[in-house]
Amino acid sequence: MNYRSYIDGLRAIAVLSVLSFHAFPTWFRGGFTGVDIFFVISGFLISTIIFEGLEKGTFSFVDFYARRIRRIFPALLLVLICCFAFGWFTLLPDEYMLLGKHMAGGASFISNFLFWNEAGYFDKAAETKPLLHLWSLGIEEQFYIIWPLLLWGAYKLRLNLLTITIIVAITSFVFNLQQVKIDVVAAFYSPQTRFWELLCGSILAWLMLNKKSTFAYLENQLNHWLNKLIYRGPQQHADATLINTLSFAGFLLIIFGVYRITKGALFPGTWALIPVFGAILILAAGTNAWFNRVVLANKALVWFGLISYPLYLWHWALLSFGHILEGGELSRKIRLILVAVSILLAWLTYRFVEKPIRFGAHGVVSPVNPTFLKCCFLPVLDSL
Repeated sequence: MNYRSYIDGLRAIAVLSVLSFHAFPTWFRGGFTGVDIFFVISGFLISTIIFEGLEKGTFSFVDFYARRIRRIFPALLLVLICCFAFGWFTLLPDEYMLLGKHMAGGASFISNFLFWNEAGYFDKAAETKPLLHLWSLGIEEQFYIIWPLLLWGAYKLRLNLLTITIIVAITSFVFNLQQVKIDVVAAFYSPQTRFWELLCGSILAWLMLNKKSTFAYLENQLNHWLNKLIYRGPQQHADATLINTLSFAGFLLIIFGVYRITKGALFPGTWALIPVFGAILILAAGTNAWFNRVVLANKALVWFGLISYPLYLWHWALLSFGHILEGGELSRKIRLILVAVSILLAWLTYRFVEKPIRFGAHGVVSPVNPTFLKCCFLPVLDSL
């Protein structure tokens, strides 16, 4: 896939929203919706890879999962080991045993099921769970396991992949609407109630790959009407009005969600449509939209986007251990220090752990190393 820097900028908005909510929950009340943006991005990128691979006959399960391992495991294992070591010196025996349970869940990508049975995401007790944030990683990995197999089977049976994707997405969304009224904690952690968010990205990926001519015609027509509606005369870049409108509208939806959605809302439910559609509009606008090209693709946001995964892993672990050591609320000064430290650790992890393993010493994708795969899977097997 061609690299698109604005997607890293969108990742930056997502991770900074989550970080801001965890560090300053009264200022960024809906920052937790950044996870929903991550889900859309993941569904879009992963499904693009799968759809292209199936159509070209080059899709390989070994290559697909090897890339996921190189992407996910190095930074995750580093954070788990550091939490294990730090917990040895700071936690009580029962707390340390619980941490070990959560480490096993994080390494085997079932954290969402563990926390589902323990406490809600917004409960006070959640502040003392350093690996709480791994629930979202569990849902993503569960999606990565199920979705390629389903698409591959549908493709072999010559079924319409778009139809399959829409049916599964609608089913998941309906289940979400039903479950959030019965048990909001279950709706928050359950993969069945969350897969529709990733599948919205999948639907967009299929449309952008297969309906370029249809989109071009619609874009021309909508540009014509938008230009008449907005401007009094001909414009120099009249052909970009639609994509500029889409990207800016998507950004407004995301900002609205960050500041207006609260932890008291029945979430995900219909509230999750706000960040999901915000991300969809930005992705649909593409590289040439002014907001994507100038704002999201600027170097500062792209840098945060590149370290977004390790930053997501580090920030909550540090804040949670801070709550445990302080025995209560953290001062603003301590929060700022922990945020700064998490950014530093995220950059170090990206630079010296994630990047070398993913791309090799020369910036290219490295081959799958059997020893590396063994090191990745042994902790998972041991935890089980």
